Amino acid sequence: MTRAATADQEQRSSENEHLDVLIIGAGVSGIGAAHRLRTEFPDRSFAILEAQDARGGTWWTHRFPGARSDSDLFTYGYRHKPWRGASIAAGGAILDYLDEVIEEDDLAGRIRYDHRVTALQWSSDDARWTAEVVRTDTGERLRLTASFLWMCQGYYNHDEPYTPEWPGTERFEGTVVHPQLWPDDLDCAGKRVVVIGSGSTAATLVPALAGTAEHVTTLQRSPSYWFPAPTVHELATMLEPLDLPPDWTHEILRRQYVQQLDWLATTGRDDPDQLHEFLVETIRPLLPEGTDVEKHFTPSYRPWQQRIAFVPDGDFFASMREGKASVVTDTISEFTEKGVQVSSGEVLEADVVVTATGFNLSVFGDIPFTVDGEPVDFASRVTWRGMMISGVPNMAYAFGYFRHSWTLRVDLINDLVGRLFERMAERGATTVVPALRPGDEDMPRLPWSDLDNFNPGYVQRSQDRMFRQGDREPWTHMHEHDHDRVALPEADLDDGLRYR
Repeated sequence: MTRAATADQEQRSSENEHLDVLIIGAGVSGIGAAHRLRTEFPDRSFAILEAQDARGGTWWTHRFPGARSDSDLFTYGYRHKPWRGASIAAGGAILDYLDEVIEEDDLAGRIRYDHRVTALQWSSDDARWTAEVVRTDTGERLRLTASFLWMCQGYYNHDEPYTPEWPGTERFEGTVVHPQLWPDDLDCAGKRVVVIGSGSTAATLVPALAGTAEHVTTLQRSPSYWFPAPTVHELATMLEPLDLPPDWTHEILRRQYVQQLDWLATTGRDDPDQLHEFLVETIRPLLPEGTDVEKHFTPSYRPWQQRIAFVPDGDFFASMREGKASVVTDTISEFTEKGVQVSSGEVLEADVVVTATGFNLSVFGDIPFTVDGEPVDFASRVTWRGMMISGVPNMAYAFGYFRHSWTLRVDLINDLVGRLFERMAERGATTVVPALRPGDEDMPRLPWSDLDNFNPGYVQRSQDRMFRQGDREPWTHMHEHDHDRVALPEADLDDGLRYR
């Protein structure tokens, strides 16, 4: 489903227009927010602005071979929309799922594609946001106003992925590509491929490329944790002969996956040695005989300090057993004409080098914000329950989980935003803003992510740019789902919020 703007959409977007709610981003978070407005606040006007030319966010950006979820779809899918199909799904199937939501909620006319927001300005006198927008397909500049801003743009830069600089890259005679910018015409069949990185993207790419490539080498600086999750949960197989209503099956599997994720997260926190042994020993029998497990598959950090690479049905390891893929653990010295030379002196010859080296985290789409003419420095602000920012009125943001499925938290945030709208109506307020209580002014300003708890490269690189958190509620976030599913529904909407 690519962009198909109607004449009506074109006319609306060319005028100065006021909306009750402006949603930024038409990915999983933005479509979920729109569903909530459509079903629970049908009288409110809203639109979704999307910088790309189609819906999907991550699933439109990442169209490299084999792109798939690394979370189960029973929890990654929305609570209101049962997932049908295998637990782990390809990106195309997730886009189809989002298309169904768009159609069922009649959202197509609310999404404005190729609309990139270049500035957001709040006026207390007018109690509204002004969005400066450029149409990337036509160059036209637009201005919209909104009473409430809902930031659902995701957490990384879709246009500029992270790629380290290595000596000699310009000498390499083959092709260098980042998965986030995968060209449609790149064919790796019969070629030697080196994939730099060992995270979720590499875990997805390697088995997909190994089917036709001459050989695929994963070049990692250090090992990651892996978990060979089944594509179809054994519980789903057990339930199938019972001919249960689809909604029952979905809810049972959803609860099973939540419990499994809770166990992985809490065990990683409370008994990391147990989880380490479980993860390493689970993959040991799947590896080719003679694999140096200590060197290639035993990380130096605790489980869950970085994301675990989920490998459906162990397909990555199957590629290794078949001799189609291998792993090299070393650092890069330089690129040569024929490939990548590592510190041992070995040259990994390649026709294609894939830099699966991660992404650059983006602070609210890197859009400049001002409040009453003053630029907002998010690094000096603190979060209110991982949903709003101190001193920024009438703005909520969607931020999911890194360990659990992203959407589990997005659903909880949508609930909380809905409650916030109702609370504003009860108080007759047009404005709500997080404001530190008198006793909070001197509280420590802590990093948005505790690196001892979660420290992948994109988090470490962004610490000085991101908003902060405090050492007490309601100024904290990055909790696990077992905490949020209790705390967020019970959140006191008069604690740390001012209405007027």
